Amino acid sequence: MPLNRRKFLTKSAATGAGVAVAGAAAPAQAAPAAQAAPRPAKHPKRYSLTVMGTTDLHGNVFNWDYFKDAEYADAKGNALGLARISTLVNQVRAEKGRRNTLLLDAGDTIQGTPLTYYYAKVDPITAEGGPVHPMAQAMNAIGYDAAVLGNHEFNYGIETLRRFEDQLRFPLLGANAVDAKTLKPAFPPYFMKKFHVPGAPPVKVAVLGLTNPGIAIWDKALVQGRLAFPGLEEQAAKWVPKLRAMGADVVVVSAHSGTSGTSSYGDQVPYVENAAANVARQVPGIDAILVGHAHAEIPELKVVNEATGKTVVLSEPLCWAERLTLFDIELVFARGGWEVESVAASLRNSNTVSDDPRITRLLKDEHAEVVAYVNQVVGSATETLTTVEARYRDAPIIDLITKVQEDVVKAALAGTEYAALPVLAQASPFSRTSQIPAGQVTVRDLSGLYVYDNTLVAKVMTGAQIRAYLEYSAEYYVQTAAGAPVDVEKLTNAGNRPDYNYDYVSGLRYDIDIARPAGSRIRNLTFGGAALDDAGQFVLAVNNYRANGGGAFPHVASAKEVWSESTEIRTRIAEWVTAKGVLDPKDFASADWRLTREGTPVF
Repeated sequence: MPLNRRKFLTKSAATGAGVAVAGAAAPAQAAPAAQAAPRPAKHPKRYSLTVMGTTDLHGNVFNWDYFKDAEYADAKGNALGLARISTLVNQVRAEKGRRNTLLLDAGDTIQGTPLTYYYAKVDPITAEGGPVHPMAQAMNAIGYDAAVLGNHEFNYGIETLRRFEDQLRFPLLGANAVDAKTLKPAFPPYFMKKFHVPGAPPVKVAVLGLTNPGIAIWDKALVQGRLAFPGLEEQAAKWVPKLRAMGADVVVVSAHSGTSGTSSYGDQVPYVENAAANVARQVPGIDAILVGHAHAEIPELKVVNEATGKTVVLSEPLCWAERLTLFDIELVFARGGWEVESVAASLRNSNTVSDDPRITRLLKDEHAEVVAYVNQVVGSATETLTTVEARYRDAPIIDLITKVQEDVVKAALAGTEYAALPVLAQASPFSRTSQIPAGQVTVRDLSGLYVYDNTLVAKVMTGAQIRAYLEYSAEYYVQTAAGAPVDVEKLTNAGNRPDYNYDYVSGLRYDIDIARPAGSRIRNLTFGGAALDDAGQFVLAVNNYRANGGGAFPHVASAKEVWSESTEIRTRIAEWVTAKGVLDPKDFASADWRLTREGTPVF
């Protein structure tokens, strides 16, 4: 793989005049001949720069929900999409002067909706004479100055990512995405731009791009041996001094990394997943950090650098283009150079504006093509299936996922030395609102059930390891004493465990006793009607995120892998439903688990 097809110092373009210099003093009164006339008071030269930022766009161009085939709507009244962001950006540029603004993104751009799946897999941008990715078209038209690699940029492989990069009119940054052999940057580490100010030297702004070390786990099959992802803190400490030495007056970091200092993958990688606040605290010379990855909304977070005592301002706009971050940076020319006087961060909300018609016109054909694709009928359902209660009741709609995974893995292992091993399967309740309605079943119904582009892996595990896996999963529930009222809205997500890190495991029967402390909740665990044999061997059909260590579930990452594939689980579900023709719970529903308290069922 070529290291870097762009120069690291890219587009260091002049941008024209900035904010006007403060006015001169009023003329002085005439002085007696013996006295010198007083000199006009000097006022420092000043400049105001606004850095705008988005993150975790995940393929959202329009305020449209492809899974529901309708305008996007949520309980909080949010709106999403780059067409809305374009309108906000136009407003800010009109207010501040386009030549005084910079527009950045903090990653996770080309995965997340049927729109991005379509142009990666159905009508791929990698095909000879293939299309220009809709996200590239939109971001180019809006006029982004730079973007950062997110972990989901790698989901479709490096070839797709490189083609997307080639289609952009701005650099795709990643200082800590390095060639696995040479350890040299595989993408531009930074971007620099000059902003001209009348009567003063230009203001030089450097943007350092940092991505997530977890890529080495989550997309191991695609990057192992080709790319490596060292920690954000160490790479910022390497690059920020270089940028300052190159004359940068302002250093902004765009980081696909949250602020919590935690990692979903435990200690499997010796680098912190959500390290943005660590970078601000540990690395001198940074003025602001655009935060991504965590899908959180942080209007402004101030972190004091330990070495300098200087405050670094962080901000994370809400995902899916629901918010736009603004860093308003005030500079003063003093002691022969520009100095940052203050940084203030704020958010603008996409629900306050309408779509930019320029973006609507640009991508209406691509949008219509994907809408037609997701509305293809692949079968019919005998009854409505939903995930509304799936996080606390064994729901048939999740059993559909595990049944498909079991069937695919059994077929793949037929005739191999592992064919006789029992196959279990893992699945998570990704969404609380997915529904497959009775009647016609479409691609979008199934896509809404499995929203991630995960693929399937088969791992060999012992009964004892499966038991530990289930105990870890059961930590998702809040300990609730027998007889205490049960509020389902407060029953789950203990320790901030997200729904996608709670797993069903099919093929077994077990109780989860939520009255007991975490670590001792799995009761009555049986296989085939008998107590689970801790020494027995099983094949676990598991998604690649979990197989590579995502969620830090015990044993699975180190377990022996006996099969894997590149076809998405979502596609396997569609194939299964198409082959069946009729989606009937009797063909896939199973009673695997239940919640109890001291042996009494909760529901």
